[in-house]
Amino acid sequence: MPHSTTSGTRADKGLMRFLAAPPPTERLDDTTVAKRYPRLRLQVFLGIFIGYAGYYLIRNNIPLVGSLLIDEGRLDELGIGIIANAALIAYGFSKFLSATVSDRSNARYFLPIGLLLSAVANLVVAFVPAVSASLALFAIVMFINGWVQGMGWPPCGRVLVHWFSTNERGIKTSIWNVAHNVGGFAVGVLAAIGLSLTGNDWTAAFWLPALVAIVVAVVAFFLVRDTPESQGLPTIEEYRDDPAKVEDAAGDAELGMWAVVRKHVIRNRTMVLLALANVFVYALRYGVLTWTPIYLSQVRGASLAGGIAGFSLFELAGIVGTLLCGWASDKIFRGNRSLTGITFMVAVGIAVAVYWLTPASAPLWVSLVAVTFIGGLIYGPVMLIGLQALDLSPRRVAGTAAGFTGLFGYVLGATLASSGIGLVVQNFGWDVTFVMLLVFVVITVVFFVIINKDEKIAIEAHRRRTDARA
Repeated sequence: MPHSTTSGTRADKGLMRFLAAPPPTERLDDTTVAKRYPRLRLQVFLGIFIGYAGYYLIRNNIPLVGSLLIDEGRLDELGIGIIANAALIAYGFSKFLSATVSDRSNARYFLPIGLLLSAVANLVVAFVPAVSASLALFAIVMFINGWVQGMGWPPCGRVLVHWFSTNERGIKTSIWNVAHNVGGFAVGVLAAIGLSLTGNDWTAAFWLPALVAIVVAVVAFFLVRDTPESQGLPTIEEYRDDPAKVEDAAGDAELGMWAVVRKHVIRNRTMVLLALANVFVYALRYGVLTWTPIYLSQVRGASLAGGIAGFSLFELAGIVGTLLCGWASDKIFRGNRSLTGITFMVAVGIAVAVYWLTPASAPLWVSLVAVTFIGGLIYGPVMLIGLQALDLSPRRVAGTAAGFTGLFGYVLGATLASSGIGLVVQNFGWDVTFVMLLVFVVITVVFFVIINKDEKIAIEAHRRRTDARA
């Protein structure tokens, strides 16, 4: 059996025994495999979908009540940017470092533990008054929240590469990626309910979603399983007769985990380019999402409910856009994720321009439609970069590769999207801010064009291996 299928199954010295990935069990007979494999594929998919949606209930709820915090004098725009930035930077570092652990851990435990810890952090924000009374304490708690939030994506990526093969992964990943939007939309609904029930007490936007997230963590634990081999099933490549785009190189089995990471991730030109592209994709995603409630309130005169509606519509529209993007990348662009990303990014640029240039006298619904289109389009490239990292790296380090792109996206992209935009808005106004966002679109397209050259080589190699097995 290839080393990549067992590398995550040994309990490394640095891992607690209960967290370590389970070893392969005795292979089941073919009849049992035929019955269990489809059922477990659906079960684990539901587990990572529901579980990851739960993370978005409590990731960073500051933007939802930003206007309330400003009106109450607790924070200003820069303070909101600093807190948001603390959470996103922590998430970026954690997503990468957690992935190096997750690639060797049991996804069934890793995912819900992170979600439970994040729920605790949100409850602290809501019920410990000293936290909201100090910008430093607020930022520290949200930094901790961002760190444990980084435990969400890596186990999901691990499940995707072990349970779903190359030629179906575009569609399956796009469906899973909708969990971002389901959770993002649901937190808007939960926040609105909480604010309504408490007379606009901003803490309700933290404690109510946290309580729901705890329930979600329990559900995810009962659904997720680590790898097919740990359940007595064959690898997904064998089961679907579909080789990986990138396989372990000769000699990788003798290398330690970090040596493989350096070889296939840190020194990999394609991974570095994907990471750089992710900086600007995430700057666009959070640059619009984080500031939409405040922009609609300050520039368009929207109410608190209207600002939250913009936030929720952005996330809800991402469901359709992500599914369309995944389908297009598999069916129209025949697995070429870069060309798909270029198409969607051009459309994002058009939507951002409309959002910016809509006259202040226009009805609010015009701006809401524009921000809906931005959300519907930007989540396609968000999903694609993570998918490309999974596709274009050996399975042994797939989660780490995706975490590497996330490190750049959240650390550098977060800085541009939160503190950076906060400073630009305060000092130069919204017009300069939107010009900056459009420049980000152009830079992202340029990176996708360069990445496309490398991706074509991997696609051709996959085609040759598939033909050889026919």
